[in-house]
Amino acid sequence: MESLGTRQVYANQWMTVREDPIRRADGTTGIYGVVDKPDYALVIPLDGERIRLVEQFRYPLGLRRWEFPQGTAPNRADSDPLELAGHELREETGLRAGKMIYLGLLDVAPGLTSQRGSVFLATELTEGFHERELEEQDMRSAWFARADFETMIAKGEITDAQSIAAYTLLLLHEHSQP
Repeated sequence: MESLGTRQVYANQWMTVREDPIRRADGTTGIYGVVDKPDYALVIPLDGERIRLVEQFRYPLGLRRWEFPQGTAPNRADSDPLELAGHELREETGLRAGKMIYLGLLDVAPGLTSQRGSVFLATELTEGFHERELEEQDMRSAWFARADFETMIAKGEITDAQSIAAYTLLLLHEHSQP
């Protein structure tokens, strides 16, 4: 597939939307719509057999959802993934991590958006006060037993694809440890 150009059709402080005319391998042309968002960091706060989740209202779904702390740098800025992970953990939960381990990279929806996410495991945690943004005023944060988290996934109570995929990266990491 060959890009024949690009045209930004929308932008705000979190994302841009562009339309790219394209030429397919058979020579036909078309258009591809792309949502460009900065890369994000997702953090799995783990304390023994407990994990920390945040719950917030997700406007596009019209629902409150439990998920791992995650986010992007303000104003579509690029940010070091490790620094961003520490920031998101403090901002959303108040936790500080003594140790952060990189678990892997996730593509959000590669047929729609350029956004990718770095996943980190946070351990050696200390409690503190959260530093939430205006959009996160109604956010809640709580500890869950891992077994309860898995049950919530199985029952469809946790549906955030990034959180479920990140948990899979955690399981793979744990299985690879001696």
